[in-house]
Amino acid sequence: MDGQRLRDFWNQEVSALLAVYRQFETLLPNPVTEGAEHRGEDGRYVEALVRDYLQKYLPKDLEVLTGFVLRPAVKTGKNDRSRKGDTDVHSTQLDIIVYDTGTYPVFQRMGETVIVPPEGVIAVLSVKKKLRDVDIFAECKALMNASHICRCDQREPAQRRRGPFLALVGAGSQLADTRVQKQNQIFKKLQELYAQPITFDGMVGFIGDLSGWHVFKTRPPEKMTEKNMKAKYCYVELGDDELHHGFQFILSGILSVYYDETRRNVRRPGYTAFPPKPATRLGQIPFEALR
Repeated sequence: MDGQRLRDFWNQEVSALLAVYRQFETLLPNPVTEGAEHRGEDGRYVEALVRDYLQKYLPKDLEVLTGFVLRPAVKTGKNDRSRKGDTDVHSTQLDIIVYDTGTYPVFQRMGETVIVPPEGVIAVLSVKKKLRDVDIFAECKALMNASHICRCDQREPAQRRRGPFLALVGAGSQLADTRVQKQNQIFKKLQELYAQPITFDGMVGFIGDLSGWHVFKTRPPEKMTEKNMKAKYCYVELGDDELHHGFQFILSGILSVYYDETRRNVRRPGYTAFPPKPATRLGQIPFEALR
């Protein structure tokens, strides 16, 4: 297997994304600290950059938006009343919603800000200018709650559709490496968050700094038993010629949901290429069901 052309291509794209952000900092510098002077706009600019770069490479039916997911307690399908007894519920504001507008409708749209039903949500991403310790638990909890809203109504697990890809992304990071390394701090926070019963789909798939490292969740076992129903988390540190890993992982996560057999009968194209790279295993977290 080759794929070197794709790796070189994606590495150039990620380098370009980070370079564009650095230009923003250069043009609007903060006279006291690093980064741009207007911190609110600084963060929104990073969010817009990530949205634009994802939109360039996703199928035309997928739009990279921002806003809310609304799950009304109404009949779905032909005569599915499985939400009977529920109440209407909506998410907090989500930085990035990858939504299948080619198949599903939108409740309300104002520019790129939308309110959408859960059925068309393919991915939910939280985006930060810099990842900080305080972000990990709170943002992953918000992603988990969004996943719960998007969970399929089917009572039989085998009939449920795959849930959205979940990611926490930063253009940089300020995670304190004290006696406990940052990746172990992150894993500990995930263990605390997922202490209560949870599905595999409800657990974050990617936490990372596009400029250097990421923590990721590996694929679930093909044949699940009570003993192996545990999500495995790993960590990789990246060199300048390996920056493509993080962006490719996010793209792969989105496409794997979009082309999943529980959602559509279309073969996924060869679009990403990961070279062999050893990852540090952080540990396992039990889950009660796949989705």
